[in-house]
Amino acid sequence: MKGLLYARGLEIVLGHSVERLCREAAEWEPDIEKGGRRWAILDSYYVPTRYPNSVPGNIPARVYTAEAAQVAVVLAREVVEWVEAKMQSL
Repeated sequence: MKGLLYARGLEIVLGHSVERLCREAAEWEPDIEKGGRRWAILDSYYVPTRYPNSVPGNIPARVYTAEAAQVAVVLAREVVEWVEAKMQSL
């Protein structure tokens, strides 16, 4: 998503929030709205999956199961494929 924003002419793209990056991309790509809402769940994987004390009263390994990981991979693949398609049309 950051690559698409740079390709659209932005000089500085900060942060890692998929939801926010999609919101920024919507200025040029209004069709991102549906996907952006769907892909926003990926933001919930950013910190808790990397730090053992970030899940209150639990550990990430018990919360982020193999099934959750598979869903995240599917969503991430959707983002990459969508961006690749958009980049080809630039």
